[in-house]
Amino acid sequence: MKIFLTIIYSLGFWLARAEAVVTNNLETPLTERMDTKKAEVTELVSTESAEDASLRKARNTPPVYPTCVHVDSDVAYLGINRDEKADIYSPLHLRAGERLPAILIIHGGGFNDGDKARPREINFATNLVLNGYICMSINYELRKRQGEVTWPQSVYDAKAAVRWLRKNADKLQINPDRIGVIGGSAGGNLAAMLALTQPKDGFDLSEPYGEFSPAVNCAVDFYGAVKLMEYHDMKMFNQTRAEASALYEKASPVNYAHKDAPPILIVHGTADTTVPLAQSQALDEALTKAGAEHKLVVVPDAPHTFNLQPKQRDLRPLVLGFFDRHLKEGLAVVDGGAASHQMVIKVANP
Repeated sequence: MKIFLTIIYSLGFWLARAEAVVTNNLETPLTERMDTKKAEVTELVSTESAEDASLRKARNTPPVYPTCVHVDSDVAYLGINRDEKADIYSPLHLRAGERLPAILIIHGGGFNDGDKARPREINFATNLVLNGYICMSINYELRKRQGEVTWPQSVYDAKAAVRWLRKNADKLQINPDRIGVIGGSAGGNLAAMLALTQPKDGFDLSEPYGEFSPAVNCAVDFYGAVKLMEYHDMKMFNQTRAEASALYEKASPVNYAHKDAPPILIVHGTADTTVPLAQSQALDEALTKAGAEHKLVVVPDAPHTFNLQPKQRDLRPLVLGFFDRHLKEGLAVVDGGAASHQMVIKVANP
């Protein structure tokens, strides 16, 4: 009997304790409990870098195209059998017979990720179109599966995009003799490859659109990795630097610097922890040694993955001025036409 009473007493004690815990939890305001849970979640995700968080957000956010310019999205510039598409940006009011310079936009993402319609690329395109250009922002083959080799197909795709612009020059109302390129990070590497490689380097395929030239008049490289043997092993090769040093050298724009290269503008931030500033300095050194026209602009405190409007400095006058000098100089002035004036219009920084 004594043992039975002891069991009953213990059971009653633990039931009362459990009731108190539940009651106390229910009496805690819902907002306070939600704030606590939010704090726990915040603590869990706070370990990722700001750049990784930005990429994660971009992947999960559908593109928001601007309404101040015209956008034709998902154009099959590589043919119907390829998943990679392009977005074509043009002014809302393009007069019949008017011809504008064109600029190819190449996204970044380490050759494994990225998209033609990420905020940076939309920022590039909107600013450029509002200042008298027609833009083509492309997707290209990315390494998405283990063991997959996607280089040099990415270079071939970028060159095909330039050819496609020339093939469709009449329809798009562009001047096929005035084509530039801009790219960020991996796109910066490809922009430099477009500017520096020549037919003798073996990247100019006969298809598609082989009857048109892939040459560009000028290029802007935003913080691209350009000397890959001094960068890190790249998944797009499916080989390490130790295993395939010649391949890494072949994919490095610094090795193609030559005196007759088109003008190149290089932009890099001092706070970039993804692609070291030394990469752009290496390209600057190679171009200087070759006697090629170029300029390196270092942005103090700027990190990786900024657009034309980072908080550290408004880069629109620099980049627009560069393209204007090399793509608009010598064009006939048409009263009221997009090529007759250059303006800096404020575009929201995404």
